[in-house]
Amino acid sequence: MPTPLPPEQLYAVCDPSTLGFSSTDELPELDSALIHPRAVGAMHLGLDIPHEGYNLFVLGETGSGRHAIIHQLLEAERRHGTPPADWCYVNDFSHTTRPKLLRLPGGRGARLRDDMQHFVEELIPAISAVFESDEYRSRIDAMQEEEKHREEAALHELGHAAAELEVAFLRTPHGFAFVPMKSAEATMSQDEFEQLPEERQLALTGHIKAMHERLHKLMNDFPRWRRDMQNRIKEAGSEALRATVTHLVDDLKPAYADLQAGGAYLDAALQDIIESGESLRESSRSEDDSETTTYSGSIAVQRYLVNLLVENPADGGRAVVYEDHPTLQNLVGRIEHVVHMGTLLSNFTLIRAGALHRANGGFLVLDAVKVLSQPYAWEGLKRCLRAGEVRIESLSDLIGLTSTVQIEPEPMALELKVVLIGERLVYYLLSQYDAEFPALFKINADMESEIPRSAENTTHYARLIATLARRDSLPPLSAAAVARIIEHASRLASDAQRLSTRTQALDDLLHEASHFAATSAAPRVEVEHVETALAAHRQRNERLRERYRDEILRGTLLVDTAGSHVGQVNGLAVIQLGDSSFAHPVRITATARVGDGEVIDIEREVKLGGPIHSKGVLILSSFVASRFGAKAPLSLRASLVFEQSYGGVEGDSASLAELAALLSAIAGVPLHQSVAVSGSVNQFGAVQAVGGINEKIEGFFDICVARGLSGEQGVLIPAANVADLMLRREVVDAARAGQFHIWAVSDVDEALELLTGLTAGKADEKGEMPAGTFNARVAEGLARLAKMRRDFAATPKHTDHKPKGS
Repeated sequence: MPTPLPPEQLYAVCDPSTLGFSSTDELPELDSALIHPRAVGAMHLGLDIPHEGYNLFVLGETGSGRHAIIHQLLEAERRHGTPPADWCYVNDFSHTTRPKLLRLPGGRGARLRDDMQHFVEELIPAISAVFESDEYRSRIDAMQEEEKHREEAALHELGHAAAELEVAFLRTPHGFAFVPMKSAEATMSQDEFEQLPEERQLALTGHIKAMHERLHKLMNDFPRWRRDMQNRIKEAGSEALRATVTHLVDDLKPAYADLQAGGAYLDAALQDIIESGESLRESSRSEDDSETTTYSGSIAVQRYLVNLLVENPADGGRAVVYEDHPTLQNLVGRIEHVVHMGTLLSNFTLIRAGALHRANGGFLVLDAVKVLSQPYAWEGLKRCLRAGEVRIESLSDLIGLTSTVQIEPEPMALELKVVLIGERLVYYLLSQYDAEFPALFKINADMESEIPRSAENTTHYARLIATLARRDSLPPLSAAAVARIIEHASRLASDAQRLSTRTQALDDLLHEASHFAATSAAPRVEVEHVETALAAHRQRNERLRERYRDEILRGTLLVDTAGSHVGQVNGLAVIQLGDSSFAHPVRITATARVGDGEVIDIEREVKLGGPIHSKGVLILSSFVASRFGAKAPLSLRASLVFEQSYGGVEGDSASLAELAALLSAIAGVPLHQSVAVSGSVNQFGAVQAVGGINEKIEGFFDICVARGLSGEQGVLIPAANVADLMLRREVVDAARAGQFHIWAVSDVDEALELLTGLTAGKADEKGEMPAGTFNARVAEGLARLAKMRRDFAATPKHTDHKPKGS
């Protein structure tokens, strides 16, 4: 019969004296590659390969420090590589709906933006000065006077020609008219005209018609003459602007002499100003702000501004962008609009950068689930990575809700590394269901969830704790406090031989312990502060655990911790609540009667049992059939159930307890209720490891303590779980005092011997069990059921006969 585990195996102590320091102030910063060598190596590979598709997907659990490690690596990497460029949108003067993109060295974009802002501010008064100058006004007045004289001369000539034909050319309120002349000073009336000879009337009528034709031709010439004059006025304005504005542009050019794109843009702006001429004067007179910020229908001087889309430092450091809200527009940018006279208008100055623009030349870090949860964001990101450019597109355009004409900014060439951070399930699902994903994210960096608790890793872990505390400006920790946190890390890993890498849980513990240290005015965090923080965490999450305990102690939930009972055993159930979990005992019962070898899982029958639990029941029934049904089919019908279970049951960790209850019911041998059982079994009776073993032991221990420890109580666990034990101090102390025990078993027979006090017994060559052993009693019980079935089958069936004559 197995003996209880010694206290040394119930908790793996970390000796502070082996850490080699007295305070974390003495420890250097931790290189993340020491904790996650595989993942960090993959990250370096992905960051170093410049080819397309070598973006990263960082796999790991929430709270594992993925973001902190990526931040650390990218901050070091951003100082190397090609310096990123500044990107500016400027007006394309030939196609105002297609803004052009300028690429400038880092730090130069802001200067161009400011220079053009000052240029525009100087341009407005310069334009006013040009068009309001006496020289310009005199020249324009001369042109207008010349045009006026030209028109008057043409009309005078027409009147002289009419007079020679004895026709008067008159100017009336309704226009011009031709009337026959009676003398040089008077015209004929209608009556006088009718008294003329017919021949004379016809002659005058012909002359008037000819004059009308000449007048009509002249009236058609006037608009053309005026257009010519306007063109000459425009040319005069352009010439005046050229002389004034050229020196403004020439003052800017030396600063951009080394930039072909900058010089070309300044030349294009100068040419547009010269060509625009009078139109610029009209726009500069506008007092409506919207008129000066948009140029739909009129031309505004704001068209010469520069929209600095992306600004990078002049020192060449590459951008590291974390986009916490990766909508489509936050990724690829957006085009804003202004309302003018009830119409939505836009221009290149209203183009806004997205995360892809800001990270271009550097690194973009995204949360995978957040990207996938935003409409069209994932497809938009992939489209940009495939095309190697980012094209600004709005969601309304994609779904066809916009009918207005939109501007079409020139797309930006894309060269960056995208780092997606997500859980492993997300990565595997994308790999399986998104055919484009493997080609775009070729590097997966899989973070360790746990690391071996070796002496070397313990040293690294101490440096990790020091780094976390230093990063958040927390007080230093003593060696004893660090040792206690290392022990807690093993508890978080549910393995005494491993350490959890969930830095979020460590961060929280450090902050809370630091708070208690500050409350007690301690200069550093000591072990008692860590213990206080851990106790406070347990207390915050004990409401439901205490409720279960009270229900058991009051007898509402039936759980025995003393005595013996046939077909009844204490199982252990774990409940996960947020970042904490607890366990409580639950009664498992079994009954057996005559049948055809079927084991009924009541949980499955009522659809409360999960598939893994149902699998465990089928496995234990298979074990019973193989051990005791080799010579003859079993003649029993058994039922298994979790008593007072009103929710779902999942997992196979209770299959050992269920098997013990079933065999106890068949054999009629009582089981000790002072022992709780956890473990799964296979078809050969080997006991297998289960999860949550520490919580399960402590859950039964708390009930036993509340009722009073008798020295007989304890928990039976799989031998494979011994390496996982990191029990609370009070459990270890009770085991050391002999008041509570933990037994480790490797097979079903060892468990049955502990639960019944009987020798299990092994079958001899004939397949028979030694008399008096537990297995023999099981065989006898099955034999009794078989005999009862045979006797029942052999019993004559009586048929009621009606009396004669009825």
